[in-house]
Amino acid sequence: MKTRFSPEQLKDPRIIQAQSILEQCRHCGLCTATCSSYVILGDERASPRGRISLVKNMLEKGEKPSKSTMHFLDNCLGCLSCMTSCPSDVDYAHLLALAHSHAGRSARRPLSVRLTRSLLVRVLPYPGRLGTALRLARLIRPLRTPLSKLGLQTAARMLDILPPRHSASRHQEKRVPTGGRKTRRVAVFPGCSGDILRPSVNEATISLLTRMGVEVVTPSNQGCCGAVEQQLGETERAVDSAKRNVDLLSKLHADSPLDAIVTTGSGCGSMLKDYAFVLQDEPAYARRARDIADLARDITEVLDAITMTAPRQWSDIKVAYHGACSLEHGQQVKQQPRSLLTKAGFTVLETAEGHLCCGAAGTYRVLQPVISDALRTRKLDNINKAEPDIVASGSLDCITHLAARSPVPVVHTIELLNWAHGGNCPAELKHLEAHVNKISGVLASSHMDEFQ
Repeated sequence: MKTRFSPEQLKDPRIIQAQSILEQCRHCGLCTATCSSYVILGDERASPRGRISLVKNMLEKGEKPSKSTMHFLDNCLGCLSCMTSCPSDVDYAHLLALAHSHAGRSARRPLSVRLTRSLLVRVLPYPGRLGTALRLARLIRPLRTPLSKLGLQTAARMLDILPPRHSASRHQEKRVPTGGRKTRRVAVFPGCSGDILRPSVNEATISLLTRMGVEVVTPSNQGCCGAVEQQLGETERAVDSAKRNVDLLSKLHADSPLDAIVTTGSGCGSMLKDYAFVLQDEPAYARRARDIADLARDITEVLDAITMTAPRQWSDIKVAYHGACSLEHGQQVKQQPRSLLTKAGFTVLETAEGHLCCGAAGTYRVLQPVISDALRTRKLDNINKAEPDIVASGSLDCITHLAARSPVPVVHTIELLNWAHGGNCPAELKHLEAHVNKISGVLASSHMDEFQ
């Protein structure tokens, strides 16, 4: 794709970066087949190819984006499925980040949208505020229908996406004693909402890692990774969050070297792995940001790299694995979760259109409810056709979003792996615990040879 930036514009390193990405695009259109928003809307401007043209025109003009451009930028999920299917390796993720940054500085959205985005960026990244908001929201949840009738759909929507329970459990920095020989040392990055929305995920992670001989450190005073802020175009806030975490994690690594920084939220993992890009203009942080990005690993990457002991329980439970976009496309972590679940004795089912987003996409489900709901319905229809007992995913966003409408339980992959290796049974699966215990002894003997 040819670009027409002026010599003056090309003095800006961000424009040079955008130009390089834009010129990679061959406009072949293969990305449209895997684009979740295009599948729903059928509009070329709602495809990666169409948005690339819109971004090119917006940046070349150097003006605030038109309402049409903003509309199609905002309804991009950022799922990055297009990057997996692109034969030219167009760096759409970073082009989208540059576009959101430009729009965040120059666009003027409607007042109601600005207020919603402002509320999200000032609540979601802060565990204390999020916990308070959840407690208040549960008190007014019965008002959801009246709010909708009054035209306050966004407020009603925010109440609708709440998880079924709220149980905060913030970890303090600690070293968890390990049994037997220590295999490695890791820091578990809990995320700003992980211990608020679903504390069982980080608890299962620490429990399983320590049983596998891994020394675990959980950072205190850790905040948002910056993903929410970057998604909402709040670039300065995202940079500040990244700098704070780089300072914190660098100190942990300097005190005693880490083998990995473990994430259980796929959105957090994608963000940490991208810190080199986020802090590229910060000389005091650029090198350390690259070091942190190099250490970042999804929990399934860490478990796949160590010698796992044999599961203590086996089952014939059928698991529909939902590959979160930020894990499959953002981090290119695809086979590890499936392989670990299979080795742990679960029957892993693949579903049709697995590459499509479920519609959660961070704040997207609040800001773009129509497309979000359509994608969730489509995703659950495909999952239900596989007739699973459980749905597993590596994203808290996906879990919360799907669980609100799924007829079968939705849990985190690590919760299933922890259960299979002797940990607690996930709360949603208590009805299956007796069944698993009954057949576990019979199946174990036939699988033990895999671990000899």
